[in-house]
Amino acid sequence: MILEITQYGNPILRRKCRKITELTEELRQFGEDLIETMISAQGVGLAAPQVDRDLRMAVVDVSHDPECITYLRVDGEEVALEELMPLVFINPVLELCGEKEAVTEGCLSIDGITAEVRRPSEVKATLQLLDGQTVVVETDGLLARAIQHEVDHLNGVLFVDRLSTAKKVSIRGKLRKLSI
Repeated sequence: MILEITQYGNPILRRKCRKITELTEELRQFGEDLIETMISAQGVGLAAPQVDRDLRMAVVDVSHDPECITYLRVDGEEVALEELMPLVFINPVLELCGEKEAVTEGCLSIDGITAEVRRPSEVKATLQLLDGQTVVVETDGLLARAIQHEVDHLNGVLFVDRLSTAKKVSIRGKLRKLSI
């Protein structure tokens, strides 16, 4: 089922989401709904608060661009991108690595605004999957960026919070219009 995407100004986007303690069939269905909603909106990621749910759960899928990463390891083993995508995860824990890179980002909850965001180029993410398995994903490129972006959502952080002061000032009017 395609869900309505929460837009900038909704307080849930600023809330640190609650940890998931029990895997249920309803939660697995919600994971499917997140995937369907993300695909319908032509996004590369979507987090639970973006559809008005206070849960530490998100989905990413960068399989449309297999050249977007240079490596992908799951539990220390090299895997092909298509084996992991779409990736639905809960209760993530991140270790950020690598040099910070500035890359243009946007957000399904902040319509019409994009900006360069500096983020570490690599990530080591400990993620629980919907089958109960916990995996360690190590990657770079767009996948690392998408995981960081979605985990930010779970912590009540938006990509516009990571912009330089000058850039924040330059988009302030647009953000004000979105929150009306």
